Amino acid sequence: MHIIITDAWLAKSKAVHLSGLKLVLSGVAASLVLMLGSVAAYHWVFLQGVRQGWPGFESVARLVTQGEVDSKELYMRENLSAMARKLGEMQARMLQIDSLSERVAGLAGLKAEDYKHPAGSGGALVGSREPTLEELTQAMNELDRRSGAGVDWLTVVESRLFDLKIQSTLIPTEEPVSGGRIGSPFGYRIDPITGKTALHTGLDFPADIGTPIVAAAGGVVVVQDIHPAYGNMLEIDHGNGLITRYGHTSRVFVKKGDIVKRGQKIAEVGSTGRSTGPHLHFEVWVGGVVQDPARFLAAGENLAAAHTLAGGVRKP
Repeated sequence: MHIIITDAWLAKSKAVHLSGLKLVLSGVAASLVLMLGSVAAYHWVFLQGVRQGWPGFESVARLVTQGEVDSKELYMRENLSAMARKLGEMQARMLQIDSLSERVAGLAGLKAEDYKHPAGSGGALVGSREPTLEELTQAMNELDRRSGAGVDWLTVVESRLFDLKIQSTLIPTEEPVSGGRIGSPFGYRIDPITGKTALHTGLDFPADIGTPIVAAAGGVVVVQDIHPAYGNMLEIDHGNGLITRYGHTSRVFVKKGDIVKRGQKIAEVGSTGRSTGPHLHFEVWVGGVVQDPARFLAAGENLAAAHTLAGGVRKP
């Protein structure tokens, strides 16, 4: 194709030769320019019409954007429904945690009414309609508040249970001679040496010399000495004015000032001091007053039985 361009002022002309390929490319380029121009003009006119409120443009804009709005609303509804279901599951789980916390608090000796939350939580998610974003946000904030209060309360319960556990380890409920039978109980009896009635201030556990003696509870050794009556003797202070005494031992493996644990081997059975044969003489003192050790050992047996019924937990 030949194109001749003539300049009327300069009286000149120029010939342009276009091959088939150049002609096609020129047509494509012209079409693209025309299309881009048309789109730009359409958008400019459309936007101007919407902004200026020209007749007919507002309804066209609603039709154009309605599909996009519907899609966004459907997406939001689906997400709100999923969030509502998940929040409902979390609220149900929170109720289970509340119930468990009340039971644990009862074991710790704390009042269940101290662990209560305002009623009506979760009501925004109950009904035939879908919850709004504001209702979901409010319910999530309430759940967050409750969970924070629950953490604080369980921290108190944990501290209380820890205190109880420490206290239980300081009460002499462990038999000082494992499986040992009681020879002489606490109370008045005929003294085997004098033949007269006298108060027997402890329990006697007959056993072979060298039989292990363990601490009836945790504490601090406050006496380790040779006594004319008790022989090779030691005393353990368990706090709160509670002391246990172990007499007639053959060997002692702890010294004054040592910290011992419940069940720790502290000595061996002997027949030292005022004794007619190998045995352990075991005493319990509370506030300077001698007590019947059998009551403490019986309490330990009852506690072990309760733990066994609850799940086979051994005596601490």
